[in-house]
Amino acid sequence: MAVDLLLGLQWGDEGKGKIVDVLTSDYDIIARFQGGPNAGHTLEFNGIKHVLHTIPSGIFHENSENIIGNGVVIDPVIFQKEIDELSGFNIDFAKKLFISRKAHLILPTHRLLDTASETAKGKAKIGSTLKGIGPTYMDKTGRNGLRIGDIELSDFMDRYNALRGKHLEMLENYNVDIQFDLEELEREFFLAIDSIKKLKFIDSEKYFSDAKKGGRTILAEGAQGTLLDVDFGTYPFVTSSTTTAAGACTGLGVAPGDIGDVIGIFKAYVTRVGSGPFPTELFDADGAQLAKAGNEFGSTTGRARRCGWLDLVALKYACEINGVTKLYMMKADVLSGFDTLKVCTHYKYRGEKIDFFPYNIEEKNIEPIYTEVPGWKKDLTKVKSSSEFPENLNKYVEYIEKETGIKIEVVSVGPDRTQTITM
Repeated sequence: MAVDLLLGLQWGDEGKGKIVDVLTSDYDIIARFQGGPNAGHTLEFNGIKHVLHTIPSGIFHENSENIIGNGVVIDPVIFQKEIDELSGFNIDFAKKLFISRKAHLILPTHRLLDTASETAKGKAKIGSTLKGIGPTYMDKTGRNGLRIGDIELSDFMDRYNALRGKHLEMLENYNVDIQFDLEELEREFFLAIDSIKKLKFIDSEKYFSDAKKGGRTILAEGAQGTLLDVDFGTYPFVTSSTTTAAGACTGLGVAPGDIGDVIGIFKAYVTRVGSGPFPTELFDADGAQLAKAGNEFGSTTGRARRCGWLDLVALKYACEINGVTKLYMMKADVLSGFDTLKVCTHYKYRGEKIDFFPYNIEEKNIEPIYTEVPGWKKDLTKVKSSSEFPENLNKYVEYIEKETGIKIEVVSVGPDRTQTITM
């Protein structure tokens, strides 16, 4: 049985949580494969909005199992708060939520290091969420990290204290003044560790191998977006994990040949949170209209998102490196009201017109080249079928399909799970 994969094709915030929630009824297992509490997957149904950071987005479905894979980094305190916030929904977490023993733990001192590092950068800061993600992945690759499975070992406290001591020495080397109460931070941390022990820890690669042999269906849920990938994103303004399709293999323990459909999610326009280059960013009334209509504020950080026109150069790049087989277009309703839409089809890169995503897309090197397409006025939020779409929306969809060579199978017209239109 193949593992289908759903991931974002832009700088995150594409709407992955909503789509996973919509698709979960078709799958037995939903699995997160990278990232941590820097992710914010928003689901809305029955008039209630939920934001999940570490827990997979299939948790509200009675018959799905939800797996936090080895590629994820977990802050026990934030994780416990997520569980507490879902306490009113009668979710049997012990039965529905499993954690890979190889997933890494975010320590309180990881968060302190993140804050110190970002503060020391001054104007050169990269826009970290300050959740300790980067320092945790650094310890992982530096072979110093603590993993979920270590909690079960008799020398866990020795391992914890050794890493804690290393972090405190590192903090002394930063020439910044950050205030913290480590004793209180650790009190919360170990209370959360006690709670996390009540959940089932698994050897996830064995779990997925058995699931596939048993014919169970699996959907891998990505976090952040392709353009934030540590290798293929807009480095150094990226996250610390592999957000592309390859990350599902290393983040779950499944073979490349086991990947089936790769579902790519993108907004009908583009947004970005934090620092970093953004070729199609708007600073005018159109950008303000997109931000207002789209309620563009980060679900994790609360920061206002930067908005811009759809960038086909970047979208085709993301489709290619992920091997996308299906496209889902989100937030089409936000574009309602524009007489004319712009789509970036090429870049002027150091004086040359190009149609590919180059090594450096900083503003001094890149100028977007646009094509204009007609907009539409119709309010899409009440639409129940693609047959009710305005003609110019259908043309917009067809134009993107022609440029990417990939079928757009779903168009989202609002935040609720019911506002999801199959084409």
